Amino acid sequence: MDDPYLNDLRGEFNSYSNQLKKLRKKLLKTNSLDEQSKIIKQIDSIAKKMENNQKQSVKVTKSRLKERKKKSKK
Repeated sequence: MDDPYLNDLRGEFNSYSNQLKKLRKKLLKTNSLDEQSKIIKQIDSIAKKMENNQKQSVKVTKSRLKERKKKSKK
């Protein structure tokens, strides 16, 4: 489905995914417990954003599908 809003959500999700990869590498390299704690908090924050992004994507997709069904019935 090619939808500008869904494409934006997909782009955001990919951005979050890239951020997580970078943070994971940073987490593996550091030995400081304080730094590890900060990185883990950032990872948790990004994971929550990703979850919300996915929920929004599902809602929008369902909405778009309903719109298509209504149009096809007319």
